[in-house]
Amino acid sequence: MLIKNLFNKYRHLIIYVFFGAVTTAVNFAVYYPLYNICHVSAVISSVIAWIVAVIAAFLTNKPFVFRSNDWSLKVTLPEFWEFVISRLGSGLLETAAIYLLVVICMLDGNIIKVIVSVAVVVLNYITSRFLVFNKKK
Repeated sequence: MLIKNLFNKYRHLIIYVFFGAVTTAVNFAVYYPLYNICHVSAVISSVIAWIVAVIAAFLTNKPFVFRSNDWSLKVTLPEFWEFVISRLGSGLLETAAIYLLVVICMLDGNIIKVIVSVAVVVLNYITSRFLVFNKKK
């Protein structure tokens, strides 16, 4: 009963973290073959992987995380564009933070990537929860 209550209380976060891991796996599954096997540039591979991962994240976050089950164009298109814009914003913020902290401040790139990625996941959750899939809009 305790576990069920905890799951119900933190459902959004638990499901979001799970599908965040799925989205990260999708990103890597697209990036690595493009870059390593097809020899597409790292930047182009990364952009394509980001696009596919954002679409996958939207398709899983909408129904499973935020329980937005209205797939009519009237509801889905605004949610999709807000989702993409919020993810674009956090992607640009991540890039700027890594540039500032690794290139300018010369901090360890591996550690900064992990820290910044955690911050971006939190930011993505907040923007998705309160801006994109907010049923009280």
